[in-house]
Amino acid sequence: MLATFMEVLDTSIANVSLPHIAGNLGATIDESTWVLTSYLISNAIVLPLTGWLHMLFGRKRYYMTCVAIFTLSSLMCGVAPSLFLLIVFRILQGAGGGGLQPTSQAILVESFEARQQGMAMAVYGMGVVVAPIIGPTLGGWITDNFSWRWIFFINVPIGVISMLMTSALIEDPPYLVRRTLKQGLKIDFMGLGLLAVGLGFLQVVLDKGQRDDWFGSPFIVWSTVIGFAGLIGAVFWELHHEQPMINLRLFGDRNFTMATFMMFSLGLVLYGTTVLLPVLLQSLMGYTAEWAGLVLSPGAILTLFTMPLVGRLLTKVQPRWLVVFGLTILSFGMYRLSVLSLQTGFWTWVFTWTISRGGLAFLFVPINVAAFAHIPREKTGSATGLINLTRNMGGSIGISLVTTFQERFAQAHQNVLAGHLTPLDPAYATRLQGLQSGLQAGGSSPALAAQQAQNMIYGELTRQATILGYIDVFRLLSYLCLALIPLMFLMKRAKPRI
Repeated sequence: MLATFMEVLDTSIANVSLPHIAGNLGATIDESTWVLTSYLISNAIVLPLTGWLHMLFGRKRYYMTCVAIFTLSSLMCGVAPSLFLLIVFRILQGAGGGGLQPTSQAILVESFEARQQGMAMAVYGMGVVVAPIIGPTLGGWITDNFSWRWIFFINVPIGVISMLMTSALIEDPPYLVRRTLKQGLKIDFMGLGLLAVGLGFLQVVLDKGQRDDWFGSPFIVWSTVIGFAGLIGAVFWELHHEQPMINLRLFGDRNFTMATFMMFSLGLVLYGTTVLLPVLLQSLMGYTAEWAGLVLSPGAILTLFTMPLVGRLLTKVQPRWLVVFGLTILSFGMYRLSVLSLQTGFWTWVFTWTISRGGLAFLFVPINVAAFAHIPREKTGSATGLINLTRNMGGSIGISLVTTFQERFAQAHQNVLAGHLTPLDPAYATRLQGLQSGLQAGGSSPALAAQQAQNMIYGELTRQATILGYIDVFRLLSYLCLALIPLMFLMKRAKPRI
């Protein structure tokens, strides 16, 4: 869990530090975003290859190598003298980090008996769910009080501790068959190439699409075409290859397929809302990064304490019922967020956000337990790679969707509200006259007062349109959570593996 927490944290901790990185290294903000994109691309490419790499290197050796690569590249990121070298080291960091999540999960699934796997997934979930929540807050605090370089240096001691503990405590299971290239294991170059192209270009589209006006940009259009062509080609190739890099046949198991889709949806809501709310609080409510983090922190603490409870409940309750309960709580929390306004106080934001996070533990832990209920142990590595990939891709897609929808909804509301700013509207005329009178009393000339009053009204209109855009997105996410509930009844009972 230590290494997983460290890796997931790095997917979000650098977000708030981009202006500092750009200024310190003499780059533009747009150029500095490649610090995020490069990490996500290499991370996404490595994730689904985990099962094959376990077979090639052995699980313990591969895991320790990933931790070493991640730790060393984190150190190099911290001392990088230029943006180009920082991006190169972030690619290495993403490649090392890509193997940490699925390997950690595979180790946990196989190290505990079926009755203990719920608690094992709860401990693992503490890292996966809490890390992206505290990442932006922690990154902002470190950057403000020390330097952006320390967001990478903090990984070094954690990585060293993780390597020492892994060396002492973890062993490969006896049924994990290791095959070397000399023993007939073949490298699926075509599958690897198609997968790298597909996931790489898709991640670029998701990360850059909103900034480049999506399909109004030829670069985004061609990246989308190449990305989907690569992914479609990879699916057909891997399904017909004798020794595929990715075992897509695992989706023949109904529970695994449904759990993977649920994990994708969970990533969409979790990452999407975690990005959305801090921006709302800072841009519209005037909160600092620290105060925005204080709104989010109690939700993370609640999730931490709820995880072990869910782990115990899994010994008595079917996973599907816990997921239904979690989706209901999450949907209610999202709906409550959609009825707040610019007049909402700090504690109301904290309470409402905490309610929405109360359902996460009831989702993450049971979904993972249900996913592996019917998967053979020797295929656990491949399964964990796929399910972690879908969660991360859900997060990337969720961030892109919520930011795009929020902007589009805000534009639509602004067009509607602007239709009332005419001299024929009594409320507008009264408000404008009142502001003009107040400004003239303060010493402004009639012409200047009229201009200032119109600017003030338009500024308020923009704020109201923006908050309405956020409200629409929260409500949409609430409906999405409700729509997922019927899918849980398509899953088979998750009988423990023997």
